[in-house]
Amino acid sequence: MSAFANLPRPATLAMALAASATLAACGGGERPEADLAASQVTTIGVNSYLWRASLEAVSFAPLLQADSNGGVIVTDWYANPSNPDERVKVTITILDQDLRADALRVAASRQVAQGGGWVDAPVQAATVQKLEDIILTKARELRRQAVS
Repeated sequence: MSAFANLPRPATLAMALAASATLAACGGGERPEADLAASQVTTIGVNSYLWRASLEAVSFAPLLQADSNGGVIVTDWYANPSNPDERVKVTITILDQDLRADALRVAASRQVAQGGGWVDAPVQAATVQKLEDIILTKARELRRQAVS
C-alpha cells in the first residue's frame, strides 16, 4: 500500500509537488559519464545484472524475501501444477558487486508429500548447477545488451 494512501487528496498532491521540486533542485551541473555495462554495478549493493537475472530465473515462484542491498532472494515453496506432490524453495545469494561466477550462490530445498504432510527430499546437484548457469547466462546477456 502506498505511503500516501491514507492522506487526503490535497495533501497527497502537495507532497508530490514538494517531492518533485526537491528532486528538481538536486540536478544541475554536469553529470559524470557512467559505463552502463560495467561488470561492477553498485547502485543496489550487488551486481545489477546478477540481481535482475536471478529475479527472472525464480519468477515462477512467489518471493518471501528480496533484499537488493544484501543480495538475498528467497522464494516461498512452489509446487508445479503438473506435479503437486513435490515442492521446491530456492535461496539465491549474490556475494559480490562484480559479474563473476563465484559471486553467485544458489541453494534449493525440496519436499515431497507423504502421509498427509511434507517430508524433506534430496535435491539433485545438477538442478542447482543448472539454475546457476541460467542466471549467469542471463546476466551476461543483460550486460551485452547494455553495451550494444
